[in-house]
Amino acid sequence: MGRLDGKVAVISGGTRGIGLATAKRFIEEGAKVVVTGRNAAVGQDALQELGSSALFVQHDVAKEADWIEVFKQTIATFGKVDVVFNNAGMADFNDAEHVTEDAWHKVLSVNLDGVMFGVKHGIQNMKDTGGGSIINMCSIEGLIGYPSLFAFSASKGGVRMLSKSAALYCAKQKYGIRVNSIYPGPIHKPEMDGDPAEKKLVEAHLPLVPLGRFGETTEVANLALFLASNESSFSTGSEFVLDGGYTAQ
Repeated sequence: MGRLDGKVAVISGGTRGIGLATAKRFIEEGAKVVVTGRNAAVGQDALQELGSSALFVQHDVAKEADWIEVFKQTIATFGKVDVVFNNAGMADFNDAEHVTEDAWHKVLSVNLDGVMFGVKHGIQNMKDTGGGSIINMCSIEGLIGYPSLFAFSASKGGVRMLSKSAALYCAKQKYGIRVNSIYPGPIHKPEMDGDPAEKKLVEAHLPLVPLGRFGETTEVANLALFLASNESSFSTGSEFVLDGGYTAQ
């Protein structure tokens, strides 16, 4: 039996990178998966890789109406929701002195509002059907500061505490819903290859990773799999760091 046999998962930002790797891993372990993203063409490409166990829904995570539609389509297609992986996010390089109002609100609307809506509607759609697991994508920038990721760090710090608050609320309500967060350090993504700006970023960060390499999307997917499965049944409100030792220094 697969570790996720009979489970249905919603993965925001599930059409590429960590989200797509996680969708593949979940399907390998028996889950049905709904992947969401803004770009319909990219979503259809993802479905070609994922096969009949997956559904794509076009989705702007910053819009609550879109979240309502995602859960509506998920339940109409697969009958329920057991796992919500709030993976969608964005980064924008800015600092505390020069950040613009538009840049600030854009990053927070995706990274913080988007997770809030996923948590809110995940709870509403799982509390009466046996509970489930909500997994929130955070970052080591939610634990440590970085001078040119001002808005991003603020958003991920918010996700950190949002996750703890939601976990305690669900436990107190006895909903059977666990809420945990993942904190990746530098992760290699295929879209980074061949990009000069990304190459400079790698060169700057690689010496700071004690294990001497970037993580892989499959490694994050394996951690998400553990949190989605019943193997993590005693974990809630917890922080799972995956950074090659970056924050241990």
